[in-house]
Parts: sequence; structure tokens; C-alpha cells
Amino acid sequence: MKFRVERDVLAEAIAWVARELPTRPVVPVLSGLRLEANEDGLTLSCFDYEVSACAQISADVQETGTALVPGRLLAEITRSLPAAAAEVTSAAGLVMLTCGSAEFALVSLPLEDYPELPQLPAVAGTVDGGVLATAAAQVVPAASRDDTLPMLTGVRLDMDGAALTLVATDRYRLAVRTVEWQPAGPGIRASALVPARTLADVARTMGPGRPVTIALERGDGDGTRPADGMISFEGGGRRLTARLIGGEFIKYESRFPAGFGASAELPAAQFTEAVRRVSLVAERTTPVQLAFRQGSVVIEARSDGRARAMESVPAEFEGADEVISFSPHYLLDGLIAAGLSEQGRPPADAEQAQAGGRIRLQFTSPAKPALITWIPAEPQPETQARNEADADPARPARGTSPRRIPADAPPAFRYLVVALRIPPVAT
Repeated sequence: MKFRVERDVLAEAIAWVARELPTRPVVPVLSGLRLEANEDGLTLSCFDYEVSACAQISADVQETGTALVPGRLLAEITRSLPAAAAEVTSAAGLVMLTCGSAEFALVSLPLEDYPELPQLPAVAGTVDGGVLATAAAQVVPAASRDDTLPMLTGVRLDMDGAALTLVATDRYRLAVRTVEWQPAGPGIRASALVPARTLADVARTMGPGRPVTIALERGDGDGTRPADGMISFEGGGRRLTARLIGGEFIKYESRFPAGFGASAELPAAQFTEAVRRVSLVAERTTPVQLAFRQGSVVIEARSDGRARAMESVPAEFEGADEVISFSPHYLLDGLIAAGLSEQGRPPADAEQAQAGGRIRLQFTSPAKPALITWIPAEPQPETQARNEADADPARPARGTSPRRIPADAPPAFRYLVVALRIPPVAT
């Protein structure tokens, strides 16, 4: 094997694949990163029977071949190489890497003991990489990190026709985001429980305008039973596969109340920054308290005997005057996630919508969960005209058939967060 490749391209691809290497491999050979040079370029891959990563990059291949080398060590080496093209050769059980004046020799691992990459399941559909990345960023923080309940450490993917819904919960908050995608066939219904870390890694890789192909076992085919086996995300020359999590996910739609007794609309950027500042004095077990009045909300937090913070933000409030408290971490996660809702728009429109967007906070009592959703800014006249033209039923969207959204459809992003049942902060 012998090939030549740009240092930055090689280092970035190896770093991405190496992220999926097991920290404590069951057998030493699983710590290896596989290099395969052929007429199509260079393919880098790893697999530990649970997760696999594969990246293909362009390279000047002079001799085809395959080698297995210690993955984390190779990632450290390529990250520190000088600014020059890298040349890799293999011979007599060694893999030699030369870059400028730097030379490294790595002992090859036994390739015959390494497992074959998993076979890809059937394609379910494709989604824009930027849309998927944004949706993942909105729901992944709500997934649990407690391995004693494995089903809560995943993100539920529900596929129903042209709608793809991502859901995550840790029992204290529930995040739901629905996006449009292109199913592989009409009437597709399927569900899968994906490890949250896998989805987060996919989000780091995929960019806007780059289609991501999702492939998985489809369970019983009607979406009533979650898929099992492997799921694959592929786009831009990279593919990530993971074994799906077994077990039944919660019936999340039943967790959303049919109505609320109080509703507030707040300027998103101003409210989020105020909560962030006030939270600085909150201790781990102390809340951020919101006291709603006509025309404003007072945000308050304190730490016992050491500090106290208060800030007022304009608010349009309907309902009885109420005080409700939240974990500052959970509240901030929801506000930040809601603000990402405009990232699927063109850059200029998204910037305008995020700057003028508003948060809607709905609740019934200080002891029941509250719902956070996003209200986009009013479009400028030229944007309004373009959006109306795009929404014309007689004009199909690019590559799709016309689609109507029901008037009573829930918001694309919903964040249900448990309120803290504690006495109000004394004033």
C-alpha cells in the first residue's frame, strides 16, 4: 500500500473516524483503524460490533492495499503533523507515515482478526444535513445520561410519510422536533431508538445542502413496533452506523396537556440572556424563579446567604398572576433549543427571525410541566411575498409534491419541562 494525501484532509477524516473507537475495547484489535487504498481513493473505517464509522477521501494512490493500525495513536500523530503532504506506505508488518521532515513507523495490527463492516439495511429516506443537524441539536440535550434506563439514553425517530420526528427525554424534560424529509417510498411508517451520542456525532458532520441517507430495519413495517438491528446515516463521503437500542419508548404525545391556563410571549434573545445572567448565582439545587405580571416577568435566583440576582423582561401575559420555578439548566436548554428553530431558513431570513423571534411559555400551575415553543418574527414584505409564492398550492416544492399543513398542527419544536415544586423565593 502506498498513497499520498493532503495533511489537513487526512487528519480531519482520521479524527472523525477515531471518535467512534471504543475506549475499552473487548479485544485489542478493535482499537485499530482500517486504511484501505484503492482506485477510488482512501477509505478509513472502524467497527466494534456496536458502532462503525467510515470516511472516504481523495488520495493519490500509487499502490493499493489495506492495513490496520492503532487508531488513537494515528489520530494523535496526524493532528501534530507539519504543514505538508503526507505519504503512507506499508511493508513487512509496518505502516510508515512521512510528512515533511517527520517520519513515523507503526506496527500493523492483525487484519485477519478484524470484523467486517456491517451490511447496510434498506434505505428509508433522505433529509437535508443542516435540517437534521439542527433537529439533533434541539433534542439530544434532553436525552438521559443514566445507563440504568437505556431507552432514555436514545433519541426516538418516528417516520411517517413526509414527516420525520425526533424525540428525547430524561423524565424531567421532553423535546420533540418534526422536520420534512424525502421518504424512500410512499406511506413509509417506521420508528427507531438511536443512541443519542450517535445522532450528536452525525450532527457534527453533516452540513446544510448535503443530503443524508438514513437506512434501517423497519420493524413490523407499520411503525407500531420499533426497528431493531442497525441504523445508518450516510452523506458527504461519510457513513456512521449504530446498533439500535431495544425497549419501548414512552408514549410521548400523551404527555402534552390539551390546554394551559397561562401563556406568556417573551422576546427570545432578551429573555434567554436574562435567564443566563440570573442563573450565574443559582446553585445546583436552587431554581430560577419566574414571576409573571401584566407586561413583564421578573426572573430571580439566589444562593443561600451569598448572592441574589433579579432581572425584568417585557412579556405579554395572559392568565392569573403566577410564579413558577425551573432548574436553570433545563430552562436554558429549552430556550436555546427553541432559538435554533430558524436555522432551516436561508441565512438572511434565519438571522432576521432569530433576532426578532419570541418564546411562548405556557403552563397551568407552578406544580405542573410548562411548554416552551418558538414564535418566528414577522417577515419583511419582500420575504412575505417570497414565502407566499413558495406556499402557493399550485407550485410544488423542489423535487416534491404539494403539501398542506393542517391548521391545528402542533409547532415543529416543543419542549416540555418539569417545574420545581418549591416555595416561592421570599422578597
